[in-house]
Amino acid sequence: MAITSLIFQPLYFSHPLLQFQSSITGPKWVLRTTIKNGFLHFPSPISGLKWVYKPTHKTTFRDGFLVLASSSSPSKEPTTEATAESCVTLGLSLFSKGRVKDALAQFDNALALEPNPLEAQAAFYNKACCHAYRGEIKKAADALRKALRDYNLKFSTILNDPDLASFRASPEFKELQEEARLGGEDTGDSLRKDLKLISEVQAPFRGVRRFFYVAFTAAAGISTFFTVPRLIRAIQGGEGAPDIWETATNAAINIGGIVVLVALFIWDNRKEEEQIAQIMRDETLSRLPLRLSTNRIVELVQLRDTSRPVILAGTKESVSRAVEKAERFRTELLRRGVLLVPVTWDDDKKQLTDRKGFGVPEKASSSLPSLGEEFEKRTQSIIAKSRLKAELRFKAEIVSPEEWKRWIRDQQTSEGVTPGEDVYIILRLDGRVRRSGRGMPDWQQIVQELPPMEALFSKLER
Repeated sequence: MAITSLIFQPLYFSHPLLQFQSSITGPKWVLRTTIKNGFLHFPSPISGLKWVYKPTHKTTFRDGFLVLASSSSPSKEPTTEATAESCVTLGLSLFSKGRVKDALAQFDNALALEPNPLEAQAAFYNKACCHAYRGEIKKAADALRKALRDYNLKFSTILNDPDLASFRASPEFKELQEEARLGGEDTGDSLRKDLKLISEVQAPFRGVRRFFYVAFTAAAGISTFFTVPRLIRAIQGGEGAPDIWETATNAAINIGGIVVLVALFIWDNRKEEEQIAQIMRDETLSRLPLRLSTNRIVELVQLRDTSRPVILAGTKESVSRAVEKAERFRTELLRRGVLLVPVTWDDDKKQLTDRKGFGVPEKASSSLPSLGEEFEKRTQSIIAKSRLKAELRFKAEIVSPEEWKRWIRDQQTSEGVTPGEDVYIILRLDGRVRRSGRGMPDWQQIVQELPPMEALFSKLER
């Protein structure tokens, strides 16, 4: 904006220090003043003018007057300086419109503007979503590692987001998940700590057992420390030497005790790792999406307390035959809350979730428990559950089949079953695995095994 249009206004034509002249070259403002060190110094205050102003316009100084030529160029509005937050916001807007390449550029701009930790986390995470959309799985994994390691991203966010569905079906996700489960420099320890907390809740006496393992091992070690010299003296013999058999027996008991206690400690650690891996699988399972008969898409976590999903995984022929047999027991299975979930290995049909933008919508995310919260937390109100019960029918359709297949293969590996075999998996009302087996289920046996929804045992299972 030109100085003449900013400072000198026609309101001050009558001021004794301010005069207006016209010339062939255009209007001019004439002001009696002085210049010192490149600044304008006014002899007395003029309304609307600053006392000192450094000129940026073309000026001439003639006969004790400063002449400022007015500019005919249009004034320009001041521009707003870009910030990391504004770049992230713009990137999200661009992605929602399908302009993924432009959105990536904005997230890169945000990272170049010295963002705070929260802004950097958002930039890296949303970069990963863009890369996953473009099929750049490795780049998505690298961005998520950075967000997990340096900016405390919650791993449950990765499990929740439908924009990362293609990434979760990839081997890179399984590798990232395993790194996060073990903890360490690559992904940080936040997920590991959350999983250990859940494990301690499910096995509250493990810590007590470990304390006794360590205490008794230390006691046996101290006793061995004093017993070994006595055993050496007993072997050497001589006057005053201790009895060799008694000393050897004491040493053997101490050393044997140490070996047993260390073995128990290692076994307990291994069981904890297996439990943590199962918790991770349960958490992944709870996020898998289903399409109900009303065409509504829900996650398994939203079916807790309302149904017992039975996953039928195998060839199209075997799964279809199992569903046909289940129809004979339809009434009794519905009384027990059974919901059939067919998964066929040879089904190449691509099923994609509806686009929801970045992350889970606010209303949906508020109903989903995340790691670090109570794992058994109830997720829906009574009204929402009643509405969901009305929508449940006998069979549901899977969404994002590659995610389902990857989870089933992981479950098969953990149970010692060759991945790709026909299997069935029955879930409890609380969402955890009740039992699984090779082949397709015996529906009559399941009817006898599962209690009706209104029975006491079903209430205890919730």
